[in-house]
Amino acid sequence: MAAFSFEKLHVWKEACELSKRVYILTDSFPTKEKYGLISQLRRSSVSVSSNIAEGSARRSKRDQARFYEYAYSSLMEVYSQVKLSHELGYMHSHSLHNMSAFCQKLAKHINLLHDSTTRLNEP
Repeated sequence: MAAFSFEKLHVWKEACELSKRVYILTDSFPTKEKYGLISQLRRSSVSVSSNIAEGSARRSKRDQARFYEYAYSSLMEVYSQVKLSHELGYMHSHSLHNMSAFCQKLAKHINLLHDSTTRLNEP
């Protein structure tokens, strides 16, 4: 049973799934990256779902839209770090492909959420 409105959002659930995938993926990274890419990837992935949740709690549509933009920006940060992780040899090509496809799908859903909020602001 959902206690808060954001828990009903499919896009928030997808963002939580992204964090789970990032945590699992980074478990295999070298320990020397504990305070580097591992930490940064995990924080930026958690930021996606956190910004969606925070945005849903805002009273004005403009504030909501801004937090959905933050969620999208955090997702782009995750994607950039995933690409770098692959280039450094920390993940296989199939993992990069899977993460890329998931990020693209999530980006589309965040954009739809953002657009639905901004359309409500138009006169």
